Amino acid sequence: MLDLPGQPVLDKQSLIGGCLRLPLAVDAARLAAEIDALDPDVWGSGGRVGVQRPAESLFLRGYAPAEGEKPIEDRPPLAALPYTREVLALPGAAPQRCLLARLPAQRIVALHIDELAPYFHQTIRIHVPVRTHENAWMVSAGRCYRMQAGEVWALNNCAEHGVWNADASRSRTHLICDFLPSPRLLELLARGERDLGRYAPEIERQVRPQRA
Repeated sequence: MLDLPGQPVLDKQSLIGGCLRLPLAVDAARLAAEIDALDPDVWGSGGRVGVQRPAESLFLRGYAPAEGEKPIEDRPPLAALPYTREVLALPGAAPQRCLLARLPAQRIVALHIDELAPYFHQTIRIHVPVRTHENAWMVSAGRCYRMQAGEVWALNNCAEHGVWNADASRSRTHLICDFLPSPRLLELLARGERDLGRYAPEIERQVRPQRA
C-alpha cells in the first residue's frame, strides 16, 4: 500500500475545497519552451491506467502508483529541465511524485477520486498549466475551473475530479506534483483564492462516467 509513514492525514476539504489558486506565478513561456524541447520519445503512458489512460505522461519524480512500491526520486528527464526544477521549489515543500500530463484534443479524464492509498490523503497536489487554452476545464467537487498558463493551483484530488479538453485541435499539458505539507505551503494555501469555480452542469456531464 502506498503510504508515507509518519505523515498525517490532511483535511483537504478545509485546506483546498475543490481547487484554489495559489499566490504564486511562473514564467509560462519559459516553462513551455523548456518542456517543448524534450525528446518526443520520452512521452508515453507512464504506467497510468484506468481513467488516466487518455492522457500521455512523463514522470519526472517517482512512478505511477499503479506500478507499485517504487522509490520516489528524480527521474532522468528532470535533469534536462532546470526551470521546471525552479518551479517545483516555489511551494517551499518536499516534492513527491511529479509528472507532466498531456491530454489530447477532445479527450476526457473521467470523474474519479484518488483515495485507494494513504499517500493521496497525506500530500497536497499542485497543478501548473504548461500549455492550455480557454476550452480546457478542470472539474472538482462539483465546480468547473479554467486554469491559465502562468498560474499555480492546488487540487483536492480526494474529492471527485476530472478533466475535459473540449478543443478540437489543441492538447492541454500540466505539470503535476504532490508535496508534503510544510509551513510555507500551508501558508500559501491559507492565502489562496477560493470560489473561482462555477457550477456548470453542461461541462460536468462531459466528464461524468457513462453507465454501461
